[in-house]
Amino acid sequence: MTGIEVRQTEAFARWFEQLRDRQARARILVRIRRASLGNPGDVRPVGGGVVELRVEHGPGYRVYCTRLGDAVLVLRAGGDKRTQARDIERARRLARELREGGWRSQAGGDKRTQARDIERARRLARELREG
Repeated sequence: MTGIEVRQTEAFARWFEQLRDRQARARILVRIRRASLGNPGDVRPVGGGVVELRVEHGPGYRVYCTRLGDAVLVLRAGGDKRTQARDIERARRLARELREGGWRSQAGGDKRTQARDIERARRLARELREG
């Protein structure tokens, strides 16, 4: 059985590094591993191509993901029940940026936003490559 390649964004990596609860970190890693093996478990679509993996531990941790093609599951953001609404909006925004060409290293916009758009596309492409 072939697993799903999991890649993390810098935003997720920073959130995960700051998580002090060792048991929560372990449960989140197990949850991500199970999803990578094709067992997504307790998942809820939250719109914008984003799904929420629910981890029933502590304050109710959430991991927000989006699929890229058939083989890649990209971790977009993380949070808990308290920050859920803000985390969902952030995950949707990040997923939208990916769909709009950032993951292909293509930037859009006009001359006024060109430098910012190029930097954003490079950052997103780098996050995906470095996983």
